[in-house]
Amino acid sequence: MKLHSVTERLDVNDANLSGSEFNDANLSGSRFTQINFAGASFDDCNLSGWRISDVNLSGTKIEGANLSGMVFSGCRWTGATINGVAVQDLLDAYEARNAPR
Repeated sequence: MKLHSVTERLDVNDANLSGSEFNDANLSGSRFTQINFAGASFDDCNLSGWRISDVNLSGTKIEGANLSGMVFSGCRWTGATINGVAVQDLLDAYEARNAPR
């Protein structure tokens, strides 16, 4: 199915759209629940204002991204790195530095 130069609200349920391509598409305000994005690529995309909850991001690589204002809470950091430095090591050093004395 090709949707070119259209404005339409799609209601997609129990569908297999694997291998689909979205180019120059506005999906703002869309809601994704129980969706498999495994192996998907996002290039030159505006993902500002996203809320990601109860999501498996293991193995995700983020490069050249603007992460200003990003908030993480209740996350598992096992194996996660920033520029090759283990995030858990950074958090441990921060907590040790700021521990009550």
